[in-house]
Amino acid sequence: MLESIKSPKDLRGLTYEQLDSLSEEIRQFLITKVSKAGGHLGPNLGVVELTLAIHRTFDSPKDVVLFDTGHQSYVHKMITGRVDQFDGLRQRGGIAGYPNRRESEHDVIENSHASTALSWGDGISRGFSLTNQKDRHVVVVVGDGALTGGMSWEALNNIATSNDRNLTIVVNDNERSYSPTIGGLATYLATLRVTRGYERFLDWGKEILSHTPVVGAPIYETLHGMKKGIKDIVAPQGMFEDLGLKYVGPIDGHDVAAMERALTQAKEFGEPVLLHVITEKGKGHKPAIEDEAEKFHAVGIVDPETGTPLSKSVTSWTSVFSDELVSLGHERKDLVAITAAMLGPTGLDKFEKEFPERTIDVGIAEQHAVTSAAGLAFAGMHPVVAVYSTFLNRAFDQMLMDVALHKAGVTFVLDRAGITGDDGPSHNGMWDLALTGIVPTLHVAAPRDAARLRETLREALDISDAPSLVRFPKGAVQSDIPAFERRDGIDVLYRGESADVLLVSVGAMAAIAVEAASQAYREGVGVTVIDPRWVKPLPQSLVTMAQRYKSVVVLEDGIRHGGIASSISEMFREAGLNVALHSIGVPLEFIEHSKRAEILEDLGITAQKISRDIVEWSSTVEEMQFPAHENADHKQTR
Repeated sequence: MLESIKSPKDLRGLTYEQLDSLSEEIRQFLITKVSKAGGHLGPNLGVVELTLAIHRTFDSPKDVVLFDTGHQSYVHKMITGRVDQFDGLRQRGGIAGYPNRRESEHDVIENSHASTALSWGDGISRGFSLTNQKDRHVVVVVGDGALTGGMSWEALNNIATSNDRNLTIVVNDNERSYSPTIGGLATYLATLRVTRGYERFLDWGKEILSHTPVVGAPIYETLHGMKKGIKDIVAPQGMFEDLGLKYVGPIDGHDVAAMERALTQAKEFGEPVLLHVITEKGKGHKPAIEDEAEKFHAVGIVDPETGTPLSKSVTSWTSVFSDELVSLGHERKDLVAITAAMLGPTGLDKFEKEFPERTIDVGIAEQHAVTSAAGLAFAGMHPVVAVYSTFLNRAFDQMLMDVALHKAGVTFVLDRAGITGDDGPSHNGMWDLALTGIVPTLHVAAPRDAARLRETLREALDISDAPSLVRFPKGAVQSDIPAFERRDGIDVLYRGESADVLLVSVGAMAAIAVEAASQAYREGVGVTVIDPRWVKPLPQSLVTMAQRYKSVVVLEDGIRHGGIASSISEMFREAGLNVALHSIGVPLEFIEHSKRAEILEDLGITAQKISRDIVEWSSTVEEMQFPAHENADHKQTR
């Protein structure tokens, strides 16, 4: 039956019995395909019936369907004619793991960051109203986890002011984001799941809502006095309706008929309506249901029957950080770990098991996490804020004004830095070096291997009068690359036989840099590879070292614009050093999903291409004269 569904229109002639069969077929399809390619399995298993009901009730793409984060968009992609493309899920040339405008007119939001869809919905529905497109509707599917983000509430506050827009908000309440949903709102939604009487709700509300910043004590009095009818007895909707939103629910998100009735009611209302839908993350797949931590939120290549990973077990950068932080936690009682609903993905789950009282999950609220960390530092603790590289983007203001300005001893740990690959443009951590480069007082480390990750993490935690940051990529950590020597904090990884090129390697680029130097040597070009370890502030000894070379090449896995090469160029200029400098890095463009190795090859960030470039650049550099003793001192064999 699934192969016959080419567009949402094909759903409308099906009976509910046929829809039940289709739902089962979709789940088996998802398990088979996602197990082979990896991706977000649990969220999609939970929204099968919900997605069918939305597409039977609304007319996409005339009506706009928005998914917050896009973790749960696979079923939407299937229903909109992309079933035959799932063999290429998250692979080059295949469909993306998130909505993608280049794939379909049914996709709108491409970024995969949470708590944004309600603002999109506000803008689109307002635009339809202003342009007199009264026959177009907007549906926003937002998870309970995303509602912990402040941006969601900023949007709701504005949505509620209008009564002339066709906007339906579906709160997909599956009790989980990456980690179990945290905070006062999550507690509220959990209560709605089990509440059967209005007075019991009021008793709970008096105790809880008075301590909830979003609501506050005044709302309790409002709730107490708003007996609007029998509906309040069975489905207390107080908080949302007090914001000015019509509330419907809770609704069984796996009952297509019930969902259709509620969606139709919302569609015909003519004003913003919020539907509270209860779903089960991972529904229909026993391994997902039994995964208490994340319900198979995201999986790699796994056995479709058991959910057991099929890929070879490797030591990841995340696991190295995770283990070292636990060790440091035993040594230092002032360490506090902070996550934004991502205990497992950021490696803080091990720390949480050892030190639950020193582990703080703020929910999907990176801005709050960073400013709260500044407060913890003021109180005498040393917070470690662990997030994905691109997720720090949304807390840049807090890093700048609340942490750096106040010289707070906060350590940021950025996972997924550099090119990550198959998660697509919003997950490639290519901006952090440029962004953090303009933050005064911030210290930034880019370890090249596991040993340096442990080392720089400890060094970062020793900085108490300024913020520090340690960044590392996604995936397996390679073998350690020892240094021949350490000069003024700079590691020398490869010695060239002549003073032709000084190659500055940033972070995980070290292995490629050393191999490129070796290949260039065979072409008669002497390349010395160094790793500064700390790229902000750059060691001043770099100027002295660079004076001995005809040219300098900087290799980094961030954008070239405003990156480490730019910082080095500025350092040389201020020192009056006139040396040719070349930058190898990521261009200023969004990069589509592919394997990391494929992207690096496209960008020319391979040992072979870099060695060729170095040889070519060296041939064009004007011959420079060096004091004999400096040349003699530098000529060393590997």
